[in-house]
Amino acid sequence: MLHWLQDFLLPSGACQGDYNRLAYEVLFEDLDRNGDGVVDITELRDGLKHWSSSFSGDTEKEIFMDADSNADSGLDFEEFVQYLQDHEKKMKLAFKSLDKNDDGIIDASEIVAAVRSLGIHISASQAKDILKSMDSNGSMTVDWEEWRDFFFFHPAKNITDIVRFWKHSTIIDIGESISIPDEFTEQEKMSGEWWKRLVAAGIASAITRTCTAPLDRLKVMMQVQSSKMNKMGLVHLFKQMVKEGGFFSLWRGNSVNIFKIAPETAIKIGAYEQYKKLLSFDGAHLGVLQRFIAGCMAGATSQTCVYPMEVIKTRLNLGKTGEYSGIIDCGRKLLKREGIQAFSKGYVPNMLSIIPYAGLDLTIFELLKSYWLEHYAGNSVNPGITIVLGCSTVSHTFGQLASFPLNLVRTRMQAGEIMENSETVRMMQLIQEIYTKEGKKGFFRGFTPNVLKLLPAVGIGSVAHELVKRLFGLT
Repeated sequence: MLHWLQDFLLPSGACQGDYNRLAYEVLFEDLDRNGDGVVDITELRDGLKHWSSSFSGDTEKEIFMDADSNADSGLDFEEFVQYLQDHEKKMKLAFKSLDKNDDGIIDASEIVAAVRSLGIHISASQAKDILKSMDSNGSMTVDWEEWRDFFFFHPAKNITDIVRFWKHSTIIDIGESISIPDEFTEQEKMSGEWWKRLVAAGIASAITRTCTAPLDRLKVMMQVQSSKMNKMGLVHLFKQMVKEGGFFSLWRGNSVNIFKIAPETAIKIGAYEQYKKLLSFDGAHLGVLQRFIAGCMAGATSQTCVYPMEVIKTRLNLGKTGEYSGIIDCGRKLLKREGIQAFSKGYVPNMLSIIPYAGLDLTIFELLKSYWLEHYAGNSVNPGITIVLGCSTVSHTFGQLASFPLNLVRTRMQAGEIMENSETVRMMQLIQEIYTKEGKKGFFRGFTPNVLKLLPAVGIGSVAHELVKRLFGLT
């Protein structure tokens, strides 16, 4: 990034050392566009963009938070030098922690080992692509000068932050499915950015669920109603739903789906953090398997807490016009007619469906991403939003396919007295009945509208998330 400065200003004897004061003066003068002896946040942002396009939108804010020691919203020369010298020491420690054989250079195997220690698995070719981004002389290794120049103004403080930078800039992720919550850096937690990201994701999720609610209700009705309904076309079924309750009946039960986003997300995030602590030993970083287990356990915990709302949603989906006036009325009538146990119907198959869904979704996404990076990445390891959305859609589809039979059993148990045989049946008995009366196809009733909603859900969710993030000033 700053090789021009090293070549222009540093004497040959200093090439193996640190930048000298003259180099810092040139950098400071380049940033101080108005020549007032102080660099403000606007000048810093413009300077970083001029030097490199790899900086994130919040880089200047993070640098200012660390460097502006007197909190006067400006960096004088001494603050600027102090920050760069402290930052360089941290980068040297990070470099030495990667350079396991202490030969003064970092190679691909050391990159793979460093990333793996944080629970992210990458191939040798991906590690080489990371090296290429830092390697200025084509040696396919990185020495201290190349490392320092690349991270000179990046506000990473240690190897964990640096790997997170690679993860962000190269889309190297662990394919976390919806059952595994997002993780936040210490910087995001301290700045309060984490709650903005959660709110943005929640709003995007609400928009997505609202847009796809008619297909979701159609899926539930096909899962529960008689086999005659499954022989009708989807258009005819939609017309029947509109005829029975009007156009807005297509969104019946969606209010519960929206309402449970906040508690479900909050519980899942909190539980995930606690389970990660339980699964880590001596502060060691968690691997993919431990993160998967923690994510599944967090998903199960949040699902347990909001499960009564799932039952209410199903009953509202299946209810006739005028049967329930709202969420509270539905819950009250359920409690009066069927008792407290009504709110736990279908709980066991619901919990069992988490593992096949999350496991297959995680595995398929990782395989597709790795295949693309191995065969089509070329000189770039960033697949772009189209490839990521494509991989997400395919992985979600396979996850849904694996968990759908249990999903159907859960829905039928939730439906309770609405079913043709209204008596309560156990899970294994219901599975046997479905197989005997309807065969294997019976376990996939309603799968078509479920698949049809995946592509618009991924697309709408992605666009909505980007738009909401802009409103919150996130990148």
